[in-house]
Amino acid sequence: MDKFSWLNGADPDLIDQFYKSYKKDPDSVEESMKKFFEGFEFARTDFSKSSEKAELYPSEFKVINLINGYRQRGHLFTKTNPVRTRRTYTPTLAIENFGLTKDDLEKEFQAGNEIGLGKTILKNIISHLEETYCASVGVEFLYIRQPEILSWMKSKMEGSKNIYPFSQEEKKYIFRHLSRAVLFEKFIHKKFPGQKRFSLEGAEAMIPALDTIIEKGAILGAKEFVIGMPHRGRLNVLANILKKPFHNIFNEFEGKEYEDESLLGDVKYHLGYVAERKTTTGQNIKLTLAPNPSHLEAVDPVVQGIARAKIDREYKGDFEKVCPILIHGDASIAGQGVVYEVLQMSGLAGYKTGGTVHLVVNNQVGFTTNYLDARTSTYCTDVGKTILSPVFHVNGDDVEALGYTIQLAMEYREKFHNDVFIDLLCYRKYGHNEGDEPRFTQPLLYKLIENHPDPMQIYKEKLVGIGVITAKEATETEKHLNEVFENNLAEARQTEKVNISFLQEGWKDIRKAKPDDFDVSPETGVANKKILEIGRRITEVPVGINLFKKIIRLQESRREMIEKTGMIDWAMGELLAYGSLLDEGHPVRLSGQDSARGTFSHRHALLKVEDSEEEYVPLNNLGENQARFEVYNSHLSEYGVLGFEYGYACLSPNNLVIWEAQFGDFHNVAQVIIDQYITSAEDKWNVMNHLVLYLPHGYEGQGPEHSSARMERFLTMSAEMNMQVVNCTTPANFFHVLRRQIHRPFRKPLIIFTPKSLLRHPLCVSPIAELTTGKFREVLDDSTAKPGKIEKVVFCTGKIFYDLLEEKEKIKNESVAVVRIEQLSPLPRKQLNKIIEKYRNAQTWIWVQEEPYNMGAWPYIHLEFNEVLLKLIARPASGSPATGSSKFHFVRQRKIIEKTFEECICPNLEKDCKMVCIGNRWKSFEEEMKAMKVDHIESKSISALKQIK
Repeated sequence: MDKFSWLNGADPDLIDQFYKSYKKDPDSVEESMKKFFEGFEFARTDFSKSSEKAELYPSEFKVINLINGYRQRGHLFTKTNPVRTRRTYTPTLAIENFGLTKDDLEKEFQAGNEIGLGKTILKNIISHLEETYCASVGVEFLYIRQPEILSWMKSKMEGSKNIYPFSQEEKKYIFRHLSRAVLFEKFIHKKFPGQKRFSLEGAEAMIPALDTIIEKGAILGAKEFVIGMPHRGRLNVLANILKKPFHNIFNEFEGKEYEDESLLGDVKYHLGYVAERKTTTGQNIKLTLAPNPSHLEAVDPVVQGIARAKIDREYKGDFEKVCPILIHGDASIAGQGVVYEVLQMSGLAGYKTGGTVHLVVNNQVGFTTNYLDARTSTYCTDVGKTILSPVFHVNGDDVEALGYTIQLAMEYREKFHNDVFIDLLCYRKYGHNEGDEPRFTQPLLYKLIENHPDPMQIYKEKLVGIGVITAKEATETEKHLNEVFENNLAEARQTEKVNISFLQEGWKDIRKAKPDDFDVSPETGVANKKILEIGRRITEVPVGINLFKKIIRLQESRREMIEKTGMIDWAMGELLAYGSLLDEGHPVRLSGQDSARGTFSHRHALLKVEDSEEEYVPLNNLGENQARFEVYNSHLSEYGVLGFEYGYACLSPNNLVIWEAQFGDFHNVAQVIIDQYITSAEDKWNVMNHLVLYLPHGYEGQGPEHSSARMERFLTMSAEMNMQVVNCTTPANFFHVLRRQIHRPFRKPLIIFTPKSLLRHPLCVSPIAELTTGKFREVLDDSTAKPGKIEKVVFCTGKIFYDLLEEKEKIKNESVAVVRIEQLSPLPRKQLNKIIEKYRNAQTWIWVQEEPYNMGAWPYIHLEFNEVLLKLIARPASGSPATGSSKFHFVRQRKIIEKTFEECICPNLEKDCKMVCIGNRWKSFEEEMKAMKVDHIESKSISALKQIK
């Protein structure tokens, strides 16, 4: 392994380390470093003895500094901008800035050895450095801290001399791809005037660049490429990289109906596609272009999740077999925070994908915003430096330079399994879309663009000039492609409907849901013998593993649930659900902040060995034939991690894939993934998914940010069976709903509002018998109610049931039935109608919730549940979900409970009022406490608060 040259100068400790190695053995360091240290030693000891060397070495140092200057700052002085003059940076790389003069240009310097030239004159050294670091390609890499990478990068850059070794046939191949890209855009522009297509014009070099990624990647061992990109250039990529038939693309311009009439569909430049193709060297490879919304960069984590699922499931963890490619815009990569979130996942065990190729289509403008207003950083790609990735800046008009850089980037990715960035400097020929006028905001830039030849014309003139092709051959190529386009357009106009599909192959055994699928849940019980066996395995304390004492006690208490009490709590119900699925061959993946232990210290799915970093995962020790259980503590990201898990679930229909929020309302940071993927992807893109979300929810006096998981948002977005929303109140029902997610012939996202205080509530337990038989119960009736005595039926969901139950038992009320709706969407109408029939003699029907009445389930229930005249008991409407005062919380919580069991005294009752009025906001906390006679609130409520805290 080559040692890193002293030239980086970024890490004094590293230089000192190499110097110590040199002192022990001069031959242990590389030649250039050896010469430097010889000079250093000479300067310390022999300077006064040799006037000749005294003059030589200082000049050598100056040349070495010049070389280092080019390596470090050469990218600032490149010829990478195809349409405008680059900004001016100082100091420049003029030799005078390094203590050299024109008189030194013809002098020979040993420093030439450092860049592979040997001893040579300064003029040659400068020429080489200019060609290497300041021509059509600039590179940033000296901030990288690994000596091996630095040495590799230098040798690759300085060995090429920017002479790109493409044969005549390879140049013709590049020209054909470039021609297809340019002519495709021109054809669409001519045939579909005024239609949005988000043209690639100005950046057509991206097409041969992508082709090179695929060709080079396949040579290096990649079998699949997963691509994420925005709308700009998407149609071109679909046509010329994934080989989606031209007539299918043209058909989408006609605005026809969809073959699948259940779809709402999406605009053509958002659709995904999967294809197989053969490379020029004969390898069969698979390409996946993920669908994306208009929310730029939202697709990034989804692509990473898809890629990781392929790596895990199809290639047994071999990261070299799948290569993610993310195509960015210059404004979005600099402005969208999810880019940073995704980059920080790139080296994490649960999320890494072996290195992503980031290709930035740098139009130098974002919609109408000039690049100087779009970022503070020098480059849009500066975010890549946070994970120490090399960044290449390439002139989009120099297609050969781009091709060579892509090959170098792929070699880097394959060797170091790290992300790499290519900043493709280009331009956008039209405005944000083809109907937009860019001269309103960028008049000077678009005056330059108007007169600028396209990349095909530039490359054609170059190839004709050097005799690779003739002008006639170029004309024939253009004529042939236009004929192909015309024929495909004619075929498109004969097609009646549009087909939308994505990732159908892995889902061929999964059908779409039907309305009657939600009438009754399937049986999901597990044999008693199997439950006991799994329970014993996951509660064992292995011999020879020294666990923390509290963990040992926890394991022992869980063993008692299985072997003695026969009653399981929430955590045990959850772990048994996982264990039963693993035993059946279904992998389980759980990811989120603090998910291994659980935010509320209840799960402990991963056990730490005391006084070490070793870990023990009980769920991976069930038996030889079990599936794999994975639990990952994510970094502090919601948007990125939720998008990743959604992508992972896209490829894993038979896996249980779960994302857990630390607190339920933290999902709002990832709202884009929820809105654009989880709730709507099946309608838009024909993409099924079954991701499970755990969102802790419940009002326990913990303040506005730790109470509500914003149930109302999910229920508002629930329609046409697009997802399932549940709020379980027993460990058994939680057990069954997790198993139901896999044991049905269809898949839907599942939103679970998980508990906090119920995790340790003495009544929130289930007998093992409820796990061994039965199924998920969408509605839980009041087991103590006698229909003939019931005058009031109270519907509720979630934790408040236990508060109501406690009050009912305390006052010995037999006239009220408390019914839990465990599944809110799709609303279980058949089960609810049975409840209504059972209590048909009841006089009053109430919905009770602890959320404000403009939040929680009520807005949805009020619209959807019309079978009875429901009244409401809830907190007053509020802009904030909850109070920050624990006392105020218990005042209102107590009022809700008491009001539920009171006789109705609402003055509007005779006017057919649909709500039970709970009073207006009191002017002050003191007045509300006085009105509620707060002194009479039972002390156990205050005690409960302390327990929660």
